[in-house]
Amino acid sequence: MQPFVFHNPTEIVFGAGMVDKVGTYAAKQGGKALLVYGRSSVKTTGVYDRVTASLAAAGLSWVDHGGVKSNPVLSHVREGVALAKQEQIDVIVAVGGGSVLDESKAIAAGALYDHDVWDFFVQTKVEKALPLVTVLTLAATGSEMNSGGVVTNEETAQKFNIGSPYLFPKTSILDPELTYTVPADYTAYSAVDAISHIIEGYFTSQDRATPLQDRFVEGLVRTIMESTEQILAQPDHADARATMMWAATWALNGLSTAGIGLYQFPNHMIEHSLSALYDIAHGAGLSIVIPGWMNYAAEKNPAKFAQFGRRVFYCTLEDDVACARFAADALKAWFGTIGSPVTLGEGQIPEEEISAIAENATMLANKWGLKAYTAEVIADILNRCR
Repeated sequence: MQPFVFHNPTEIVFGAGMVDKVGTYAAKQGGKALLVYGRSSVKTTGVYDRVTASLAAAGLSWVDHGGVKSNPVLSHVREGVALAKQEQIDVIVAVGGGSVLDESKAIAAGALYDHDVWDFFVQTKVEKALPLVTVLTLAATGSEMNSGGVVTNEETAQKFNIGSPYLFPKTSILDPELTYTVPADYTAYSAVDAISHIIEGYFTSQDRATPLQDRFVEGLVRTIMESTEQILAQPDHADARATMMWAATWALNGLSTAGIGLYQFPNHMIEHSLSALYDIAHGAGLSIVIPGWMNYAAEKNPAKFAQFGRRVFYCTLEDDVACARFAADALKAWFGTIGSPVTLGEGQIPEEEISAIAENATMLANKWGLKAYTAEVIADILNRCR
């Protein structure tokens, strides 16, 4: 196990009915909020009314900034930054899934910056940000308890990330009842997303003496799979919704990677190009990429993939190479079973554009220092996703 510092300052308020307390927590951060949310669902489900009633009861005023896309775009972030500056906002209240939370983090940073917010995605460090309070309506990304986010620059087709200790939410409200209305397809995509977060470090860490972290990841994967199956069978299954919400938070709050040393996010690097170029849902893009990447990476280091196959999918094959292939096939099959696409064709990604996708992905590979992932390697992986 490698040396590490684990620090996560986000306060979690978890449980049924907790959405009605958001005003109390937001009021601790200021008196005027920018209320950031997506398109129609937050209003049709009544969540908007509950949030605004709580804000009003706590004495806050607010300005709406709705319309966040499922893959948030820079132009909308810029609009939010301008609005926050114009209205002299004290606190950002984000109501939605990871896309809303990610955009809100960018707005929080940009509101206190004199230049273009995109600077934070390419080179500039975030030195300060408005406080952020979140109400989670989709359990998937873990953005409610971490300091990162992603936004697509639609002009350059770059889906890049922002990150800073200043972007941890102050408080995140996790009310599982708010996820009951999430449709089956996004329930599936959410499960894929959560699983992807924990297996990136699990498979790419060079430290093999991490039994605690390994068991933690393997247990989380099994838990997410079981909860997802329960939710798809019974969307209002209270225990499954609560378990899934908390598991997705744990999947990217820094705990599973504490002590594993350096690790990478190759699946996210490749998928970001799919969603930047074709606006595919992030989880749907990941379910296409992950099995192909596993097939590629397992050829170089089958042991860890074989371990995953034995512990998560109960592979009984003694040969590591065979069991590693079994693991990739089993995860791909499970993704398909829950209704997430597992090939480029199913995701309506043109196979003839693999070279262009790979070239786009190298921009993020270079940004993240993934030197082994040349355009040729990425194209090889994508060809395994047919």
